[in-house]
Amino acid sequence: MNKIIYTNIYNNLIILTRNKKLYCEITKSDTFSDRLIVLLFHFAFILKVHKNKESKQVLQNMYDTFFNEIELSIREIGYGDMSINKRMKDYINIFHNILEKIDQWENLESGEKNKIFNNFLCINLTNDTLFDNMSNYFDKYLNYLKNNTFNSLSKELINAL
Repeated sequence: MNKIIYTNIYNNLIILTRNKKLYCEITKSDTFSDRLIVLLFHFAFILKVHKNKESKQVLQNMYDTFFNEIELSIREIGYGDMSINKRMKDYINIFHNILEKIDQWENLESGEKNKIFNNFLCINLTNDTLFDNMSNYFDKYLNYLKNNTFNSLSKELINAL
């Protein structure tokens, strides 16, 4: 696979992350950081589903492209090199924590899934239904990923959600 496919997957994940239902009602504010964390959740589910279906090299190339694109986005915002290095390290650590937490996603109860989101996002705790909406969204997303190939993720925006 080439970098264009990985970049297309990244761009589709960006479009999914712009879904206002995912964060506007749930997070305290619409920040770059919150959007990035929702993006990391999307990517983590891709790796979870495809880790046994795709070669390690394909997934490593996707991972590298994904985080290179994030770094470019942070640079475009205007952060300096020192700040970018720190932020990238923080985001990569958050991503690996997300991967660890969602590893057994299908076996988790709704409340446990909600706690995962609460740990990573600045959640507005006034409405438990919002947590459930986020969990339900990622349950549907996980099913979508299981029923589609890795290459199909580089195609048009995912409308099944």
